[in-house]
Amino acid sequence: MPIYEYEAIEDGEVIEMMRSMKDADAPLADPAGKGRTFRRKMSVFGVSGAAAAGAASAPAPSGHVHSSGCGCGRPMGSCGL
Repeated sequence: MPIYEYEAIEDGEVIEMMRSMKDADAPLADPAGKGRTFRRKMSVFGVSGAAAAGAASAPAPSGHVHSSGCGCGRPMGSCGL
């Protein structure tokens, strides 16, 4: 399940909630019990340092990327791509 960020309209507090995609924009009960109204924020992430420089200068061959396990379900390097 994805993690979404929500911001309280009243005071701007930001919380994170793990919810299904179908419930991402459904009303959210205030976890602090203060009766605040929350709206989903647009979440962004970034990479800095050596990881960002390496990712920008070394594109993945054939668009196939391996991490600790390949998306094909095999260990890194074993699928031949």
